[in-house]
Amino acid sequence: MKVKPIAEVIEFLRPVAQEVGVAIVDAEWDMRTRSLTIYIDKEGGLDLVTCEKFHRAADGPLDELDPTFGAAYTLNCSSPGLDRPFRKEADFLRHIGEKVEVHLYAPFEGKKYYEGVLTEYADGAVVLGGEVRIPVEKCAKVCLLIEV
Repeated sequence: MKVKPIAEVIEFLRPVAQEVGVAIVDAEWDMRTRSLTIYIDKEGGLDLVTCEKFHRAADGPLDELDPTFGAAYTLNCSSPGLDRPFRKEADFLRHIGEKVEVHLYAPFEGKKYYEGVLTEYADGAVVLGGEVRIPVEKCAKVCLLIEV
């Protein structure tokens, strides 16, 4: 199945997301299931009603864009999930002041795992508690710390 680039789809849907009051944080094509999943989020968290609202608002404009050049596909709208890894600078910046966990490829200053408040993300480094500065290329996964 031939598809339009994901960056083009995201950019096209950005005004729709703003209108609904959400932000598109990521999107992906799954060629095996012939589906497009748009990951959205909003301040204070996301609920099913908001996901459905965005889905309905995006459906018509996507038909207009025709991202699959006429081929059938399934549109999914989803929350990125609490344990979704941070991938882009915007992911890090959105979670400044929140507790995160950092998994490393190899020990850094004697440890392969850190927990702490994300106080800064700058110059390609994750800063925890204002003290520990970890280069992002050493990070296997950075995500919100889920406390139970």
